[in-house]
Amino acid sequence: MTPDLLLPYAGTEPVFATPPLWCGRGSTVIGRASLGAEAWLGDDTVIRGDGHDIIAGDRLRLGPRATLHIAQDKYPCILGDHVTVGRNAVVHACTIGDDCVIEADCVVLDGSVVEDGVLIEAGSIVYPRSTLAAGFAYAGSPAEPTRRLAPGELAARAARLLGESPAAPAPLLEAGEARDATVFVARTARLRGPVDLAPGVSVFFACDLAAEAGPIAIGPNVNVQDNSVLRTEGSGLVIERDTTLGHNVRVADGQIGPRSLIGIGAVLAPGTVVGEDVLVAAGAWTEPGQVLESGWLWGGRPARRLGPLDAGKREMMRRIVQQYAGYGRTYRKAQAALLPPAG
Repeated sequence: MTPDLLLPYAGTEPVFATPPLWCGRGSTVIGRASLGAEAWLGDDTVIRGDGHDIIAGDRLRLGPRATLHIAQDKYPCILGDHVTVGRNAVVHACTIGDDCVIEADCVVLDGSVVEDGVLIEAGSIVYPRSTLAAGFAYAGSPAEPTRRLAPGELAARAARLLGESPAAPAPLLEAGEARDATVFVARTARLRGPVDLAPGVSVFFACDLAAEAGPIAIGPNVNVQDNSVLRTEGSGLVIERDTTLGHNVRVADGQIGPRSLIGIGAVLAPGTVVGEDVLVAAGAWTEPGQVLESGWLWGGRPARRLGPLDAGKREMMRRIVQQYAGYGRTYRKAQAALLPPAG
């Protein structure tokens, strides 16, 4: 089998040691990605090797909406043999050893090293540049060792993750839908209802934007990264200009101010209002109706102020917007060349 969408990046095509055993609907593999034998890719999985390498060993197993990505020109994403990644988990710019299980809704962040035979339990966040020692279960945010693993536990957990029934994916975006020439919408993204995309917006692979209960309005130069889910429940959602939504972010009704960054795996509850120049840390959750004041780093569950944004963080946020604008231009051209809209 082959993924739903295969794209080159900077002239490099993905490489598979053997054809995957399974590729779900919306599965996407891009660029500098090399997968070992007998990979299994669930619905809406994204493996995006742009700007660095993604190298996975044999028998990689990705649950629905799992995302593998890199840090451009800084960190690759390396996974050993027999790695299982659960639903809606993100493995980002880090190294994972052999025989590891990363459960649903986990985030493993840049520069981390997960040694062989590790279990990361559901909902855990592995902070940047952490080292997780072999033979332990880890849980929490930040992920901490909780106990030694019992014999056979990893295999049982992996089997359970693979046995979870995926939800039926929604219809894909209709081919040929008219949009501004500067807008990028991935062919494995789904948009439903009144979704307004301003010039320069990028909606990346396997995102799901459902505006059936209220409108979604996205301002200029916003990037919505892989596997993010935006679903309104009534009043609608407004995202203002030059803002980033990281991988696997979940957002309901509310407002996000300009020049903000919502970190990987964050969840914004209905009615959340994010001010301008706000950084929401990876894996943070807000409470319904919470207001995140401008100019601060927010993190935790529920989110709380961690400190004012300094010049370095503001520059990082600005750089990500520029970087993703470049990604959008590149993928718009590659997608048009590979998959022209049906006539």
